[in-house]
Amino acid sequence: MKKSPNTLPLADYLKLVDPTDKMPPELAPVLFGLFGEVGSVMAASKKHHREKDVYTGFRDAAIEEFGDALWYLTAIMRRLQLPVDEIFANAIAQNEHQTAVAANDLPGWPIALAKRTVPPPELDPALLKLGDAAAGLLTIAGNQTNARSLLETFAAFYLQAVQASEMSFAEIAEYNARKTRGRFLPPDLAALPTFDEGFDEEERIPQHFEVRFTLRKSGKSYLQLNGVFVGDPLTDNIADPDGYRFHDVFHLAHAAILHWSPVFRALIKQKRKSDPQYDETEDGGRAIVVEEGLTAWIFSQAKHLGFFIGNDKLSFDLLKSVEKFVAGYEVARCPLSLWERAILQGYAAFRKLRENDGGLIVGDRSSRSLEFRATGGR
Repeated sequence: MKKSPNTLPLADYLKLVDPTDKMPPELAPVLFGLFGEVGSVMAASKKHHREKDVYTGFRDAAIEEFGDALWYLTAIMRRLQLPVDEIFANAIAQNEHQTAVAANDLPGWPIALAKRTVPPPELDPALLKLGDAAAGLLTIAGNQTNARSLLETFAAFYLQAVQASEMSFAEIAEYNARKTRGRFLPPDLAALPTFDEGFDEEERIPQHFEVRFTLRKSGKSYLQLNGVFVGDPLTDNIADPDGYRFHDVFHLAHAAILHWSPVFRALIKQKRKSDPQYDETEDGGRAIVVEEGLTAWIFSQAKHLGFFIGNDKLSFDLLKSVEKFVAGYEVARCPLSLWERAILQGYAAFRKLRENDGGLIVGDRSSRSLEFRATGGR
């Protein structure tokens, strides 16, 4: 039997997402954000309803967009200091509802009352009403007189749209809390996964490593770990040189900061062969292709952005694409904020390697850090 998401009281959801609200205190930016998310909700849920299980990505997109809309909705209430529980309770009272008594999974709260709109709302009308309610909310940027009433109306149509889309509200809230906390809160380094703890030293990524990049007159980049050449010499493999010959630095960043890199494991022959499951599914050829493909894709994005020079953060869309790339692999347990750290430190070192025609890259898993040290180039 498929495990259902745990019951998540809205008060607990708020405690989880309150620290992730880094937006300005003004209402307007948050209202615009909600309005934009409603458009995304309408597109994603319509596709999910039409395609059903043919394209599972549409369902995931619908859950994400409904979650983002919930985040903006609660952010508006936070700025207006309105109680979220009361808003939703009054929203339910606006329509005819059927009530079911359910066994609850919350200790101390044995019974839950589940409610749904009757008759069940149809998707198209529900989405149109949700869009109309979102437009109405824009008016409170200048006049907050009817803010509570407008928010209750929006919440009512939001719940109807969730029901019509056949989505789980608990799953939506859980996913959104996990995603936003992973993106906007600094990671707790002590609580992060290490992936190879419990394996013998020869099957672990080194706790500390120093890799020298040397660019020779041939234009090829060579790697040395502890004075031993590893991997194949690389060129940029493109007509317009862009420094991709140094791209192994990104695998080193993954290894040091994420504690994950099937490519680096293969280069230094540190695969977890004692466990056939890890050897095949996490350190094997497919995982290597995934990491190489992800690295190449990020590079294509970075190339148009000056290789992230001057950036101290990355776009949420880029990080969400990274999350989709690695879904199903152990590294998916790493929060997006840690991916951001790995990518930015990797590109800071990459820019130095290009500038100096090589150098020494020092990775430290304990501090989850990567740094460049000059060695004199060629």
